[in-house]
Amino acid sequence: MSGHQPDGARMGRRVFLSSLAAGATAALLPVSQATARPSSDVLRIQRLAWAGIRLQLPGSTLFIDPLTNAGEWGSALPDVLVPVGGGEGDTTVLLTHVHSDHFDAGAVAQSLRNGGSLIHPAGTHPLPVPAGARARPAPLWEPQLLGDFTATAVPASDGYGDTQVSWVVSAAGRRIFHGGDTMWHGHWWKIARQFGPFDAAFLPINGARFGWRKPVSGEPGVLTPGQAIAAATILGARFVVPIHYGISGVDEYREVDDPLGALARVARGTSIEVQPVQPGAWVTWR
Repeated sequence: MSGHQPDGARMGRRVFLSSLAAGATAALLPVSQATARPSSDVLRIQRLAWAGIRLQLPGSTLFIDPLTNAGEWGSALPDVLVPVGGGEGDTTVLLTHVHSDHFDAGAVAQSLRNGGSLIHPAGTHPLPVPAGARARPAPLWEPQLLGDFTATAVPASDGYGDTQVSWVVSAAGRRIFHGGDTMWHGHWWKIARQFGPFDAAFLPINGARFGWRKPVSGEPGVLTPGQAIAAATILGARFVVPIHYGISGVDEYREVDDPLGALARVARGTSIEVQPVQPGAWVTWR
């Protein structure tokens, strides 16, 4: 297939694929139109350490960026490292990118110890793949049907320019957005038009500035608290669960002062609710 299709052709293909996925699951309908599910099918979401989350349905489990490696950040990260275990039913791990604080091979192996799939951004090659698991790349904008979940990779921007995606996940009448550790970019409006509004957005907030690559820019390579609220507003998110914050005492890595407090202050006077969730705890649906 040519890499120079007209924009209309590309968008037509995306719309067609989206319509197929919508026919397969009511979760891709706008949230207000999604078919109500029995209470036994309520989507549960657990926050893991750093940027990781676990989405749970009775017959399917979905992990995004699970992290259990105590050596990754050491004492610089105060988060409890939540064990992931094997997923229940159909199990999938989604990666936003392959930096070691988002692709923890040990956590992936634990998550998929009963088998399942590792889905990663097209153009990346996470290794090793756990024995008994399947790995496949996810092109942008193409829905992936994963057990009872539908997941779509959407554009993100990495602070180092490495390949990265965010994830839109729909299940049981809910739609969530997971931003990995993206920085600010210009794709928010397109994502919102295609998939919004969202029940919840899991967004990085620490506005980290890196000194490991020279010359140093001094600019944030991760969403700041203000940028996270701006992104959530564009996405039409009902509430934000902050992720990817809390690092201290690491040379050449500086996050904004009091990122959680700053997020709450910026959110005041907006329609965005902030729901901090401690690692190991579960999201509360309003």
